[in-house]
Amino acid sequence: MDYNKKSLEMHEKWQGKIRIETPCELSDRDDLSVAYTPGVAAPCLEIQKSPEKSYTYTRRGNLVAVVTDGTAVLGLGDIGPEAGMPVMEGKCALFKAFAGVDAFPICIRSKDVDEIVRTVELIAGSFGGINLEDIAAPRCFEVERKLKERLDIPVFHDDQHGTAVVTVAAMINALKVVGKDIKEVSAVVNGAGAAGTACTRLLMALGLKNVIVCDRQGALCPGEDWMTPAQAELAEATNPERKRGTLSEVIKGADVFMGFSAPGCVTKEMVSSMAGDAVVFACANPTPEIFPDEAKAAGARVVGSGRSDCVNQINNVLCFPGIFRGALDVRAREINEEMKLAAARALAGIIPEDELSEENIIPSAFNKAVAPAIARAVAEAARETGAARI
Repeated sequence: MDYNKKSLEMHEKWQGKIRIETPCELSDRDDLSVAYTPGVAAPCLEIQKSPEKSYTYTRRGNLVAVVTDGTAVLGLGDIGPEAGMPVMEGKCALFKAFAGVDAFPICIRSKDVDEIVRTVELIAGSFGGINLEDIAAPRCFEVERKLKERLDIPVFHDDQHGTAVVTVAAMINALKVVGKDIKEVSAVVNGAGAAGTACTRLLMALGLKNVIVCDRQGALCPGEDWMTPAQAELAEATNPERKRGTLSEVIKGADVFMGFSAPGCVTKEMVSSMAGDAVVFACANPTPEIFPDEAKAAGARVVGSGRSDCVNQINNVLCFPGIFRGALDVRAREINEEMKLAAARALAGIIPEDELSEENIIPSAFNKAVAPAIARAVAEAARETGAARI
């Protein structure tokens, strides 16, 4: 099938992938008087007295804003907010299909951090959570940080944390397959943007100690004058041996490679230089850093990618619906590290240990057990950490 041609045909037919529906009857005067004026004044006054009742009397408690500025849409880059709308609508459709969460796209025509933050801050009272999407690094870090400081509802940048949760889940199972301990392996991450940074930090929270992060100019290491402030901060927390050099140099002997970077930047020779029973996750989309079959041929034992036509697909749809479902169910104030780790462990645990294999480390996106399992784990972690309101 020519997916591009078919997608254009279907998008023209659909004219949008989401719809607004109403559960209330509106067939006579009494219906109008209850759903609208004069009866609607009663819930309005209750919410005026206690804004928390907006969760009781409106759809807010099951409604997420999917927010973008259109600057990092898929692999297309800075295409603008209107052009990003089909992706945001698709994200909203996934929320509904996989976890019963209502979501609405908010595409903002600004690249100014403070304008984006202020826009979201002003509309936040209409939503139970904010999903940031396809905002370029390093702007995305600042937008998320400021919104988390100002809002009392979950703010979750899926390109960072959704990718991290699924990658960590896959890594938990991959290391079981190869019989290695996360506290003892050496890892190299290529790509110091949103996904690479978040994945590195979540793996470190899980126990990873020896990790080097690379960008186009080489390994992040304190003292390098080419790093951004965000990269300099990451360098201080990683690369314990303070190695310098290119990706091809620092990957030698590594147990794990994770790529969130550019097509074709990893060669067979580089994979061959890694430790035995290596794990390679090449997640650049649509063309990975190295194709899985090439990585396997070069000696990698477990491989994963972002592609749906390959085994071990690392796909954000596996986690973000369940994470928000769990957070919304307990009216969480935030999605913290403990909740993300709980989601990763729950996702990894979907596959029984006796069914784990080199080609089965992560469940299918269509496994109906995934979202409920993640939601339960996230809700429990929210209660345990004090992030839950109910």
